[in-house]
Amino acid sequence: MSAVSEILHDYQHVISELLVVTSQGGIFDVEVDGTLIYSKALTGRHANPGEVLGLFRDFVGPETPVYER
Repeated sequence: MSAVSEILHDYQHVISELLVVTSQGGIFDVEVDGTLIYSKALTGRHANPGEVLGLFRDFVGPETPVYER
């Protein structure tokens, strides 16, 4: 599952806007409210499965509930 799919699956009830910007050169950065939470350029690698979701959870905090189906 992609990072976008994981975040939307768990937090669709609190996300008002999600913007995915494609570019060349393998750039993969994730920003939340203007804060960089993951950068492939800075880490030198692609995110591991679930890594971006974990960083997103850390950013929004434990008080933000996960969407229940």
